[in-house]
Amino acid sequence: MKKRILNLVVASAIAFCGVVSTVQAADKVKIGFLVKQPEEPWFQTEWRFADKAAKDNGFEVLKIAAPDGERTLAALDSLAANGAKGFVICTPDPRLGPSIVAKAKALNLKMVAVDDRFVGSDGKFMEDVPYLGMDAHAVGQQQGKLLMEEAKKRGWNLAETGAIINTFEELDTAHQRTSGSVESLIAAGFPKDNIFNAPNRTTDIPGSFDASNIMLTQHPDKKNWLVIGMNDNAVLGGIRATEGAGFKAANVIGIGINGTDVVAELEKKEVTGLYGSLLLSPNVHGYKTTMMVYDWVTKGVEPAKFTPISDATLIMRENFKQKLTEMGMM
Repeated sequence: MKKRILNLVVASAIAFCGVVSTVQAADKVKIGFLVKQPEEPWFQTEWRFADKAAKDNGFEVLKIAAPDGERTLAALDSLAANGAKGFVICTPDPRLGPSIVAKAKALNLKMVAVDDRFVGSDGKFMEDVPYLGMDAHAVGQQQGKLLMEEAKKRGWNLAETGAIINTFEELDTAHQRTSGSVESLIAAGFPKDNIFNAPNRTTDIPGSFDASNIMLTQHPDKKNWLVIGMNDNAVLGGIRATEGAGFKAANVIGIGINGTDVVAELEKKEVTGLYGSLLLSPNVHGYKTTMMVYDWVTKGVEPAKFTPISDATLIMRENFKQKLTEMGMM
């Protein structure tokens, strides 16, 4: 009889523990993290560090690809249906901002934008939406400063040097970066008349390749070239164009921005015109934004409307493996 009672007590205790465990799992806070290009190393790193934030603090991250407007809005419905309390998003189009905000409010979801800031119907930034992103202008200034330092180190005659600026004015982040870079060039003494804007039709290597080719054809008198763009691919397209035009690596200096799309270039046995890239901080972006939403949901701590990140590390052939490994990106 005693043995039977003991067995019942043990069984009840096990059942109770199971119920507690189930309740705890059900009560676990869920935070969404939506990105526009999940195949890109940048966003994969953001996701990885969002997971780290969740592991460190006992909540769950629901990672969703949102490459277009339709799937973005559908993803918000999915988050709400799965019990999420908020989300981080890098929108596929900043102009979706008003629709995303309206949907989030209807579903009672807290929200932080990352990387690309929302743009309202009036064409201005939606400054009432919490946002974390790079101080794009400051990063551009650093790009221009480093390019000039290297050109001077090589002893280039600036009168014989041109600067290709691969621009994409439709995206404010791109404009801020390239305008900051040009500002630094001029401040360091680069001839303003030797700076050539090359409007890109697309934000990829072919887009900057085509635009750079036009500039090279129009200015055959230049013996050396600086290649500038909003990101790694914008610069790599320019580098490929200079190679096609017959310029040697010694006569070209390109510094990308992001650091995630230059690994294959820096691993090449032969040195190319890509001098390096400014490695940004997707690890910081992923961890910090996730924690911002989590603290807002659990503690009522509303994030700042703008959290600027200005950390950027120059990576080159000599140090890129070490730096990428330190950030968990390699």
